[in-house]
Amino acid sequence: MKPFSQACENNKRPILECLLQVFTTPGLVLEIGCGTGQHAEFLAANLPHLRWQPTDHPESLGGCEERLRAAGLDNLLPPMALDVAAAAWPVDSADGAFSANTAHIMGWPEVKDMFLGLGGILGEGAAFCLYGPFNYDGRFTSESNRMFDHQLRSRAAHMGIRDIEDLLELAAVSGFALAADHAMPANNRLLVWRRT
Repeated sequence: MKPFSQACENNKRPILECLLQVFTTPGLVLEIGCGTGQHAEFLAANLPHLRWQPTDHPESLGGCEERLRAAGLDNLLPPMALDVAAAAWPVDSADGAFSANTAHIMGWPEVKDMFLGLGGILGEGAAFCLYGPFNYDGRFTSESNRMFDHQLRSRAAHMGIRDIEDLLELAAVSGFALAADHAMPANNRLLVWRRT
């Protein structure tokens, strides 16, 4: 059995609808934290003008390899190991980036590393699309998000839903500005950052 996430199945089409408006020209998109590979497989199939480069932490990479190999898509590149905290990333440049449900799993130092690393490989105007739950004005946007945050912090102290204000500050330091904030199903958001 291939690894499977029901959440990926539920959110892949709304994510695609947004990405179709963002990634309009051919290029290489770097996915950080590809997990089961379901997003990579679906998005590459529906965005054929893009070359899709899935990556995941070296300790998590094995979960997606079978699915992505079996997909047989010419524009879906073999998954690569990427530790956002590493001094050197395996990709020197990209035309865009995408990451789903990572910012609340990573520790805050890793979230910083992700933004700083992308700031080094994305050119001016390039988009970084970040999907997940976020807090606004220090408040949860729903009771389900509050419960989810509690579950995360019970699993590991470094996890938790991030505040948009903290991300805005981090993005500014890393060379990004928030270009769009899309409401998504299940109290999630898709944040579109542009390299300044």
